[in-house]
Amino acid sequence: MNRAFSRKKDKTWMHTPEALSKHYIPYNAKFLGSTEVEQPKGTEVVRDAVRKLKFARHIKKSEGQKIPKVELQISIYGVKILDPKTKEVQHNCQLHRISFCADDKTDKRIFTFICKDSESNKHLCYVFDSEKCAEEITLTIGQAFDLAYRKFLESGGKDVETRKQIAGLQKRIQDLETENMELKNKVQDLENQLSITQVSASPVSNVTPKSPSTDIFDMVPFSPISPQSSVPTRNGTQPPPVPSRSSEIKRDLFGAEPFDPFNCGAGDFPPDIQSKLDEMQEGFKMGLTLEGTVFGLDPLDSKC
Repeated sequence: MNRAFSRKKDKTWMHTPEALSKHYIPYNAKFLGSTEVEQPKGTEVVRDAVRKLKFARHIKKSEGQKIPKVELQISIYGVKILDPKTKEVQHNCQLHRISFCADDKTDKRIFTFICKDSESNKHLCYVFDSEKCAEEITLTIGQAFDLAYRKFLESGGKDVETRKQIAGLQKRIQDLETENMELKNKVQDLENQLSITQVSASPVSNVTPKSPSTDIFDMVPFSPISPQSSVPTRNGTQPPPVPSRSSEIKRDLFGAEPFDPFNCGAGDFPPDIQSKLDEMQEGFKMGLTLEGTVFGLDPLDSKC
């Protein structure tokens, strides 16, 4: 995994794993907003985004608008941005979609992270004013990301490759089923043609509807089908019954029902979950870069 926790060497994690796994860590901050960026990582990328959003906030401040306050809830399930009064979720940023997180060393209040939007797949940069705890929030997001990645590997992550192999095997079984059906149909056609040929070549006197013909031991041959639908052959034996199409479709090459990995147990993932697992695997492999950087911008007015 390509991670770059640049301050993990000289900084310990802020919280216990249980606090982020079973609960969440709340922080209060002011939300400057979010803006689209071209790259998922980079100091220059977030510097431009912060400059843009700060400028926009200064304009809104001159118009009498205040920076809205939000509550951040950080856990292994993501970073939620909520209204502090109503607790309504405004944004829900999943950790595997967050690729870059940085705080401003010249302004202890400003921190930002880049997250890939789940609907548009665009990279958005979120910027906050956090009252001198920007570094702590950055490290908390890094710790949550680390724990979430480990949990992913211990659960669904291990099944991603296995699920792909099962899907390949399922396709192979379906191909064999199709081939088996084609062979069965050809055999049945040959049997039907042979039966018609034998009936045409048989003497009329041998076909007596009231008195069934006997075999060489003067025994009436056993037929699994009704006499009305049976057609005796030259030696008095009956052709094999025609298997129904519905039963053939449900049977594979070995006479068993075809294997469906999506219906073989409660522990398996349905197809929609499989795509989410693939997405999470890709996101975690990209990694999260934590960085303390110097934005070099004018700090916001603390009274706004």
